[in-house]
Amino acid sequence: MKKIFLLAFCVLSFGVLSQAQNLKCGHINTNELINLMSERDSAVVKLQAYQNDLEETLEGMGTEYNNKLNEYQRKRNEWAPVVVETKERELTELGQRIQQFQQNAQQEMAQMQQVLMQPVIEKAQNAITKIAKANSLVYVFDLSAGSLIYFDDSVSVDLLPLAKKELGIPAEKVAPTQFAQQSAE
Repeated sequence: MKKIFLLAFCVLSFGVLSQAQNLKCGHINTNELINLMSERDSAVVKLQAYQNDLEETLEGMGTEYNNKLNEYQRKRNEWAPVVVETKERELTELGQRIQQFQQNAQQEMAQMQQVLMQPVIEKAQNAITKIAKANSLVYVFDLSAGSLIYFDDSVSVDLLPLAKKELGIPAEKVAPTQFAQQSAE
């Protein structure tokens, strides 16, 4: 009986080890893939337009504040104390509204970025999943996450060229570099 269990254990262990040697892994830099997608470019354009609207509103509020401050500084000595107090309160309230607007604008920008980028991220993720299943990959590592210390190119499949093909991105297209993005601004 012990021999049968030992034999069964050995057969199962051998089977598991042989399957483990057939595991296929892949890797991709999802940030690079997303930066190549035309949908990302559209989202960035919309986000930039939204940011410009917010900045325009903030600039108008700043102009209003500066005009009122300049008027206050010029006429302060001519006004009655009650008018000075009222104008100071107006300036304080306007300054607080500007600060509140800035905080709200930052939150809205983050939400808008989330809303605009989520479909792009999902499309990239769906393409990666489809490619991984089609290539019988067990694991796919995201190189942009920075948590992968080592991978062997000879064993791991680079999914970026396959994802480019899946998403209709020309093979020769490369993601813009950080330097190119900064110089364009």
